[in-house]
Amino acid sequence: MSMKKKLLIVLGVLLALVPLGVLTDNPAWGEWDLDYYKEKLGFIPQGMAHASSIKPLIPDYEVPGLGTISGYYISAIVGVILVFAIYFILAKVLKGKKVER
Repeated sequence: MSMKKKLLIVLGVLLALVPLGVLTDNPAWGEWDLDYYKEKLGFIPQGMAHASSIKPLIPDYEVPGLGTISGYYISAIVGVILVFAIYFILAKVLKGKKVER
């Protein structure tokens, strides 16, 4: 089995597991609001305070006109596409460049 096929199978399984996040009342790791940091750390990290003005591509995993689970799937697919696009762009840019140590 080729590496590409194995990767597609792993991605398919991960995408199939996406709705599991809907089953819990707890937020996903790293998706806490600023009050959570204030409560747990006693302060809000400066970078977090500035980052709160950034608008997400798909807020609260909801796409207008679609249900929550559909929004989760679309968010997962968009996220996977963006991560792979960034990876492949970096791979192309860095390909052939000599690494100095």
